[in-house]
Amino acid sequence: MIRRGGGSGWPWVLCAVLASLVVAAPVCVIFSSVFRSSGGEWSHLVDTRLAVYASNTVILSIGVCVTAGVIGVSTAWILANHRFPGSRILGWCQLLPLSVPAYLSAYTLSDLLQFSGPVQGWIRQTFDLQAGEYWFPQVRSLGGAIAVLSLALYPYVYFAARLAFLEQSRAALEASRMLGRGPVATFLLVGLPLARPAIIGGLMLVLMETVADFGAVDYLAVDTFATGIYRTCYALESPVAASQLSAVLLSALFTLLGLEWMLRRGRRYHRTGTRCFRREGARMRTRGQVLAFVTCLAPVIAGFAVPAGRLVQLAIEGGDERGPGVLSSLAIDTAWLSAIAAMIAVVLALVIGYAARVRRTAGTAIPSAIARAGYAIPGPVIALGLLAPLVWADHAINDLWTGMFGADGRPGLIFTGSVVALVLGYQARFLAVSLSFVRSGLARLHRNLDDAARTLGSGAGRSLFSIYLPLLRPSLLAAGLLVFVDVAKELPMTLMLRPFNFDTLAVRVYELASDERLEEASTAALLIVLIGMIPVVLLARQAEGGLESDAEVERR
Repeated sequence: MIRRGGGSGWPWVLCAVLASLVVAAPVCVIFSSVFRSSGGEWSHLVDTRLAVYASNTVILSIGVCVTAGVIGVSTAWILANHRFPGSRILGWCQLLPLSVPAYLSAYTLSDLLQFSGPVQGWIRQTFDLQAGEYWFPQVRSLGGAIAVLSLALYPYVYFAARLAFLEQSRAALEASRMLGRGPVATFLLVGLPLARPAIIGGLMLVLMETVADFGAVDYLAVDTFATGIYRTCYALESPVAASQLSAVLLSALFTLLGLEWMLRRGRRYHRTGTRCFRREGARMRTRGQVLAFVTCLAPVIAGFAVPAGRLVQLAIEGGDERGPGVLSSLAIDTAWLSAIAAMIAVVLALVIGYAARVRRTAGTAIPSAIARAGYAIPGPVIALGLLAPLVWADHAINDLWTGMFGADGRPGLIFTGSVVALVLGYQARFLAVSLSFVRSGLARLHRNLDDAARTLGSGAGRSLFSIYLPLLRPSLLAAGLLVFVDVAKELPMTLMLRPFNFDTLAVRVYELASDERLEEASTAALLIVLIGMIPVVLLARQAEGGLESDAEVERR
C-alpha cells in the first residue's frame, strides 16, 4: 500500500466508492432483472425480434468501425506526414463533424436524399426520369445508418491516430524509407503498428457511440438494441423485458472490453525520445496534393458542411414558427440542466481521481474503473437501470410520510417527477468523460508535491483546495465544458427520464423530426450544432498546442 499526502486517506476512499455507485447501481439493477419474470414478453422478444436486434447491431457496429477507421486513419496519416496547401486548416476541420450529433446528420441527409428531396428531384428533372426508371441508394436503411454514423464519428479515430502519428519517431520512418520501403509500405509496416493502441482506443469510442445511438437509427428505420430497449419499455410497456434486453447488450459489451484489455495488457509501446515533436510534413507533387486535399476535404463536407448547411437553409426557409419564446425557454432549460450536471460530474470525478492519488489501493482503483466503464453503457440502459430504484425510493418516501404525518402534504415524486433522475443518469453516462480530464491533469503534477505538502503538515483535504485545485483549473474547466455539451446533445436518456412537461433542445428536435417537421426542427438543431462547436475548439487547441514543431525546437 502506497499512501500519499497527509491523514489516513480512508475518508477519500469512502467518498470515491460512494461516487462510483452512480454508475454501479444501474448496472446491478439491470443484471438483477435477469431473474425476474416479464410475463412472457421476453420469450416473445426472443422468438421475434432479438435476432434482428443482435444482427443489425453487430453489422452496424462492424460497418461503422471499419468505415470510420479507414477515413480517420487515412486522413490522420496524410495530415500528420504531408504538407500541401490548406493542410493546416484541414487538420482541425476534421473535427468539425463532432459538432453535429448523429441524429441531426440523419435528419438532414435523409431529407436531402429521400425520393421527394432536392437531390432526387434534380435528377428526375435534369434527365427527364420517372419513378422506377433509375436507381438511387436508400438512405433509411442499414447501409444509410452506417454511412451517417461513420461520417459523424470518424473524428474520434482521426484525433487519436493523428496524435499517435505526430508522436512517432521521424528516424524510424526515415529508416524505413532508406531501406527501400515505399510510402504505403512504411505506413503499413511502421506507422500503423506503432499507432495501434491509439487507433484501437478511438475505435472503441466509435463502437460505444454506435451501440448507444438511438436518434439516428430510429429515424433511419434500423432496429438495434437501443431502439429495441426503448420500444420494449414504452410500446410494449414491459420494463422487465427491456432490462433483460439491456443485460444481453451489457454482457456483450463488457465481454468485448475485457477481450480488448487482455489483448492489450501484455504489449508495451514507448516513445523513442523524451520529447514529442510535431514533424514538418513532407512536400508532395501537384497530383498528390490534389488527391490529398480531396481525400481530407470530402469527409468534412459530407459530415459537417452538408448537414449544417441544410439546417441553415431550412431555418431560413421556414424555421420554428413559435419563434424566440419557445426556443429561448428550451435553451435556458437545456443550459441550466447541462450546467448542473457538468458541475456535479466534475466534483465526482475530482473526488474519485484525487482519492486514487491520495491512497493507491484497490479501494480507489475499483471506483475509478467503474466510473470509466459508464461511457460504454448506452443511455437507454442507464435510464432503465435508474428507473426501478428511483421509483422504489419515491414510493418509500411517500409511504413513510403517510405513516408519520398522514396523506396530506406528501412530497410526491421527488426523483422521477423532477430532473433529479436526469442528473443522476447524466452522471452515470458522462462521469467517465470528466474523470479522464481529471486523471490526465493529476498525472501531470509531480509526486513531489504530495511529499512536500505532507512534510509541511498539510492534510489531503487542505492540499486539494490550496495546491491541486488551482493547478487543475484548466483540466476541470475542459471537463466541465465537454460534459455540458454532451448533456445538451443527449437524446435517449433524456426522453426516458425527463419529468412531465420538461423538454430540452434535443427532445424538441427529435419530436419535430419524427413528425417530418424538419423545417421547424432546424432552428433548435442549429443551436445544438453551435453548442457542439465548443469541444471542437478545445480538441483542436489540444491537438495543435500539445506538440512542438521541429522548427520551434531548432530556433531554441
